Formats: sequence, structure tokens, C-alpha cells
Amino acid sequence: METLTQTNDFKLSPKDFAPDMDVKWCPGCGDYSILKQVQTVFPELGVPKENFVFISGIGCSSRFTYYMDTYGMHSIHGRAAAIASGVKAANPDLSVWIISGDGDALSIGGNHFIHLMRKNFDVNYLLFNNQIYSLTKGQYSPTSEKGKITKTSPYGSIEEPFNPAELALGAKASFVARTQDRDPKQMQTVLKRAHQHKGTSFVEVYQNCPVFNDGAFFAFSDKETKKEEALFLEHGKPLIFGEHNQKGIRLNGLVPEIFDVNDECHNDLWVHDEKDKTKANLIARFFDTTFAGVHFPRPFGVIYADERPTYDESLTDLSKKVAYRAGKTPLGKILSGDKTWTIL
Repeated sequence: METLTQTNDFKLSPKDFAPDMDVKWCPGCGDYSILKQVQTVFPELGVPKENFVFISGIGCSSRFTYYMDTYGMHSIHGRAAAIASGVKAANPDLSVWIISGDGDALSIGGNHFIHLMRKNFDVNYLLFNNQIYSLTKGQYSPTSEKGKITKTSPYGSIEEPFNPAELALGAKASFVARTQDRDPKQMQTVLKRAHQHKGTSFVEVYQNCPVFNDGAFFAFSDKETKKEEALFLEHGKPLIFGEHNQKGIRLNGLVPEIFDVNDECHNDLWVHDEKDKTKANLIARFFDTTFAGVHFPRPFGVIYADERPTYDESLTDLSKKVAYRAGKTPLGKILSGDKTWTIL
């Protein structure tokens, strides 16, 4: 990778992040759009090119590492979070981005996923969710809807799917957002917010697989259905949607309700607060028919964002305190500990 440090006299461009190789995903794959938005946003982040690192697991999404002209590692199945944590711990100045799919992240990598959210390393986690295993040719995944007919569920899946945003919040994530491959501008906004956040920023990206699960999320982006099916979140703005923005969401205790803002008082409209964890959990559950059988729109944007100390900062502080108290300890002593014995 060519070393390029952005200065006042030299500005990076999307081409600086495009490698000298052909990008090989299936025609129409949503990964192309995600790659394009990442390469578009990165020159605007003010980070030297040599400080970007991509770590991926296994799957179609994980080829992303090859298609970014940055440092990176195409790692092993489900372990991208663990490797990225080590990269960040070793060099906190790096901007670390994790690329994973719904199967890679939430099946074999599920344990690593939840503990990364809990620990709060200052890294960015992009989960490409297409609700299917694509690289292995169309098996149902942890996010596939109940009843999904696939090669490994020929009579329909009988499992309840994971809702990644809800799972991340339950694992104590400090930043949770959702976007989609067919909404480039909104995705760019979310990527910038994720980069700005200090801590683990989790971004779920709805990504179309045209071969094995085509159109799974089109209702949220098609012109005919988008206004009724998608809810776009803005901090400090009310939750309003519908063809003519005539539908509002309010809370009856802790139960969300949809009402017509033209027929009823607006005073109780739910105003989005990114720092409100309780309400963020409710928003994450606007998934299917969660609340009293009522169909809610799918939320996009930043669901929750509230900074707290990061693991890498805490680790650095702890290392300094230990070194100050005890001085530099030989590695052998660290490994052996204080209590050793001799076997005769």
C-alpha cells in the first residue's frame, strides 16, 4: 500500500482507496454500493491513509479487505472482532474497521461479537446483513426470517431470527445504527457518525444478495413503499413517517403507538433522543409485529449513541499505572506469576 498522509497541500480522493485489481462480487450485489460509499467517505475523515486498517472474517462481505487500498487482514471465520481488538490494543492510533456478514458475525462469531460490544474498543463494526449465507450458496442464517425456505431449511426455518440492533444494545454497545445499500447518502451520513464516535460503533447494513435472497429489503427503499415502511431517525426530531408524513409515533407508557398527526394532538409525538437507552431498545424492536400486532416501519439512522470509556484507553491507563508502581517487569516474571513451585 502506498503511504499517503493528508495535508493542507494534498487531499485524498476516493481513487486513493481503490486497489489495482478487479472487484469480483456477483452482478447487482449490494456490496458494490457499500464499497463505493466507504471509499467516498474516507477522504473526508481527516485520517492519514496509512492509519486505516480493515479486518474481515469469512464470507462474501469479507472480500472487502482486498478491495480497500489500506492495511488489513482477511482473517478466519467469526474471529474478525478478536483480531481487530488486538490491532487496536497494540496501536490505538489506528482507525480500525471490521467487516462481517450476518452469518460470520452472529453464528460462529457470535461470542466475539457480543464481547466486543461490551468491551467498547474504539473500532467500527460494519455488519452486512442479507439474511442468508451467500458464499456457501444459500443456507438460512441467524437473521433469516422464520419460515424461510432455503437449502438447509427446505420446509421453512423454525427458528426465531436475531435482530442485530437489539442484540448489540443488549450486549452494551455504545453506538448502534442501521442503513442500507440502496440509500447511498444516508449510508455516508451513518459512516461519518460511526467514525466520529469514540467507542465501538456498530452499523448494520441491509445488503441485497441478488442470487440467493433478492429483494429482501426492497420495501425499505422502493419508491412505492419506502415512505410507509422506513422510518428515518434524526436526533431531536419527532418520529414521523408515511406517504405524506401523516403518521406519528408516541408512547403509551412503554408501548409505542401509531396515530394520525392530522387528526390528533401533536404534543405527545415521540422525539428521538440518541442517548435514551430505554427508548433505543424500543426503536430497535420496530421489527415486525412486536407491539400488540401492529406493523411498525423499520428504523434507519443512529438508534443509540452515548460515549463511555473505551477499552483501549483504559488498557493504556492501566499499563501506565502498573509500570509506575512496579517498574518494568521482565516478561518471564509476568508469565510465571508470583506463585511458582519446583517439582522434585
